[in-house]
Amino acid sequence: MDTLYQILTTVVIGGVIGWLSSKIMGSKHGLLINILLGIAGGALGGWLGGLIGIGGGWPFSILLGIAGACLIQWAAKLIAK
Repeated sequence: MDTLYQILTTVVIGGVIGWLSSKIMGSKHGLLINILLGIAGGALGGWLGGLIGIGGGWPFSILLGIAGACLIQWAAKLIAK
């Protein structure tokens, strides 16, 4: 049951992070892309935060996730041009 809870939590928080980052970046994506962007952004933001020695707590993890998702969207826009 814990695994199901963790998966659902990851999907919900990933969706919120992806939605927030799409609003910040001015992108229009669907729910699935927002969830994927949020999960990938969370992983990227957490990894980058660990590299430079910042982090700690849920609020900061969410901010790092939003920053990571925005970074992914920015890179995708550059590649698409």
